[in-house]
Order: sequence, then C-alpha cells, then structure tokens
Amino acid sequence: MVDRLTDTEISAALNGLTDWQLREDGLAITRTLKFGDFAEAFGFMSRIAILAEKADHHPEWFNVYNKVDITLTTHDAKGLSQRDVDLARQIDAAAGA
Repeated sequence: MVDRLTDTEISAALNGLTDWQLREDGLAITRTLKFGDFAEAFGFMSRIAILAEKADHHPEWFNVYNKVDITLTTHDAKGLSQRDVDLARQIDAAAGA
C-alpha cells in the first residue's frame, strides 16, 4: 500500500514543481511539454518510460506531434503519493526544467 499525500504535503511538493498543476479534483498533477518536433517528443517519452519502469510507476500521457501531456497519480493511494512527486522531479530534470 502506498500512502496518499496530505493537502499540506501536496502544497509543499507543488512549491518545488513549478511547471506542474494540481488537477481540479486534487488527485493528480499535470504538465504539458512542447518540443521541436515529433522525434524530440517521442525521444523524451522513451527516456521517461525507462525511468518510470525502473520506479515501477507509470505516467498517464498523451502525445500529438510535438506536445506531451502528462498526468501523475497513484491508483493504489487513490490520489497523489511521493512516487508522483519523485517521478515529476525526474521528468523536470530530463526536460531541463
């Protein structure tokens, strides 16, 4: 079982994740990234897929051409967990944020 973050923990985490938004229901964080073209976007997704697989925590994402929409939530916690925050930080690092 994975612990769900409290509202205080979510607020603290979002202070360090400036490009992420709390989803309206408060159960996920989202970010949209734009790249130069499809190959760059797909390459980024491939790099993140390897990180996610190693962490056994996988994003929900959607890609059209040079745009990647990412949603992070932890289904076992029925909301946000530290796993989401950790993966968001890795995504930010890979994106150069």
